[in-house]
Amino acid sequence: MKPMLAKRVIPCLDVHDGQVTRGVRFGRAEAGELRNVGDPVELALRYNEQGADELVFFDITATAHGRATMVEVIERVADQCFMPLTVGGGIRTVEDMFQMLRAGADKVSINSAALARPELIREGAEKFGSQCIVVSIDCKKVAPEQWEVFSHGGRRPTGLDAVEWAQRAVALGAGEIVLNSIDADGTRAGYDLVITRRISEAVGVPVVASGGAGTLEHMAEVLLEGRADAVLAASVFHYGQYTVGQVKHFLAARGIPVRLV
Repeated sequence: MKPMLAKRVIPCLDVHDGQVTRGVRFGRAEAGELRNVGDPVELALRYNEQGADELVFFDITATAHGRATMVEVIERVADQCFMPLTVGGGIRTVEDMFQMLRAGADKVSINSAALARPELIREGAEKFGSQCIVVSIDCKKVAPEQWEVFSHGGRRPTGLDAVEWAQRAVALGAGEIVLNSIDADGTRAGYDLVITRRISEAVGVPVVASGGAGTLEHMAEVLLEGRADAVLAASVFHYGQYTVGQVKHFLAARGIPVRLV
């Protein structure tokens, strides 16, 4: 049983060519499905002031050029913000992890690379500590009571069961799971409570719920019913629907422990 710690509220910034963008259901840059939201450093400073517990950055370009841009973004943010930073997207080796941690990230998030070579989780945990290694899982409901893991930005089925993969990732050394619902991503229709709860109850590390935040009630639901340890959201923060502070005060009023600024 995981201890009842303060629940975290985490804005997520998808970075494409040095700018924060937003899509729906894993929209892709090459298909023109992304909207430009703004400068990552300006947004990070805004969320820092609002009392965000962490920030997650995903490099959705994830090319060599994209990585150089991303390193610069992380250096600039780390220089001005004092909350923990998690970086994901295109991290395929221990050296990639080191590059991001050296730039100022506190944690690195791996997804497709971990699926391709699960030993990468263990190598990262042994080198930097489990607390630095986040495994991000993109899953989709494929049958009643069955959620499958997808790789490559939600485009490729893997045949893996989401709960089993989460358990394996933790056994290999992952210190945290970010669970993304492909069905709910960007829809603002609510998190997938069922699979979030199943994974939260199946692993002994924090689970961050991602995909589907549209209302304050959605965030409370996934923390209470979904047993998540943190909520991650993008659109509701980027477009000014809610501030991090508004979310936290709502959660606190529902009796959910949060760190108020």
